[in-house]
Order: sequence, then C-alpha cells, then structure tokens
Amino acid sequence: MKQVLSFDVDQTLNVAKTPIPPEMAAVLSHCLDHFYICPISGQKFEQFLVQIVNPLVAYAAGEASINATKLIKRLEHLHLFVAQGTQYYRYQPSSDSYDPADWHQVYNYPLKDEDVVKITTALQEAAEELGFWEADKLAEGDEIIENRLSQVTFSALGQTAGTEAKYAWDPDLKKRQAIVAKCREKLPDFLYEIGGTTSINVAAPGMNKEFGMTHLLEELHVDKSDVLYFGDMTQPGGNDYPIVAMGIDTITVRSHEDTLFALRGILGII
Repeated sequence: MKQVLSFDVDQTLNVAKTPIPPEMAAVLSHCLDHFYICPISGQKFEQFLVQIVNPLVAYAAGEASINATKLIKRLEHLHLFVAQGTQYYRYQPSSDSYDPADWHQVYNYPLKDEDVVKITTALQEAAEELGFWEADKLAEGDEIIENRLSQVTFSALGQTAGTEAKYAWDPDLKKRQAIVAKCREKLPDFLYEIGGTTSINVAAPGMNKEFGMTHLLEELHVDKSDVLYFGDMTQPGGNDYPIVAMGIDTITVRSHEDTLFALRGILGII
C-alpha cells in the first residue's frame, strides 16, 4: 500500500485554473484519512488555496460526520509543493479551528532578482516576435507574465481568462514550443517547461518536479516506492515527465474525471 498520493493540479484534479469540483473535494477528503496528499504544480501558493484547500474546507463544513478536529487532522496530511516543489507549505494548527494563517512555508528557493528580469524580458520579446503576445485580451488587472519567486510563468491569456478560450489557444502545444525555442536562443541557461493550457514555467536549472519530488521524499521520510503520482503531461518534454524518469509509479490521466475514477478504485480496496 502506498503512503503518498501526489498530483499535478490543472487537468489532473480540476478544469484548468478552477477550484476542484465538489466530487473531487469529497474523494480527496476521504483519501486524506489514509494517505499523505501532495499536489506538485507550477502555480503559486494562493492558487493552491483557491483551487484545493478552500474546496476541501467547504466540503468538510457540509459533511455532518466531520468535526473541526478531524478537518485539522486531514489538513495535516495535506502537503503543498508550490512552483514545481521549489516552495513547500504545510499546515501547522494554532487552534482547534481552521485558520488560513496556519499554512507555513517550510522552504523556498527563489530566483535572483536579476534573473527574474532576464526571464521576463526574454519571454515577452519571444512572444512579441512570434505574434503571440496578446495583452489586448487581458482582463483588467491581469498579467501575462507572473513572478512566482522561484519561477517565472508565462500565461498567454492571463490567469482569469475563460476556460474555453484557454483550451482553444494552444491545444497542440506548438505556440508554446515556438516561444520556448526562441527563449532558449536568447537565454539558454534556464529550465523551460510547458504546462497547463497556456503556460510556460521558467526556472533555474534543475528546479523542476524532480526537485519537488526529491524534497517531498525527504520531508515526509518516505521512499520512492511509497508514492503514486497522477499527471496529464507525463510524456517526454511534459512537466510531469521528470517524476516518471525518477521511477515513481505514475498514472497518466487525460482529465480530472480519470483521476476521480482511479481514486474511487483505490478507496474501494482499502
């Protein structure tokens, strides 16, 4: 039996950039009674709260058999590996009730300020030269390039664009592959990964999901054989592939519905 269930987020636990649906919140809540649950994603910490933690707390509020003590116990089994695991947060309760302020950062490996500037410049220049810089489509206050401290993320349509528009923007990855190729010409000494529906994550060399998974094993004191990973981009070049290459047991999914099906099967044999 595995001790850890680890997940990519967008298109593995949810529709891209949306909170996990109620049925996923229910299944993950019950998984938390039996496993460490460890999402690893390029997203920032605040997005983990919106997409994963808040729906879990809301589910517990509507579940008659769950009291505050059991919710806290579940959250102590939830480990958030942010920005591909280059930042790690865990819940350390200060009282018997849930408090978002009780999420504590265990570690963070930020980029140098000058590297953030270099990456941001290269991404914008590459997208502009290829005709893929679409700032005119952004919602007010949104941004295409975001500094996530340990990585810089390009999201072609921003963070708040509709799901349909995001899925339609680059379904075959060719736009992002072209941007990455041009960025590598300008700035070769960084790690480029395509993720989600419109995103490119850029980080220092080695700061990918292998880095995150390696730290997960160290922080939770488990072995590779104790982990089962779920991801939608497990092919070579995909941002989940470094975990596959580590020899971690992996289930490739096409959507969160596939993940739900697998998790229900796991819970059914416990």
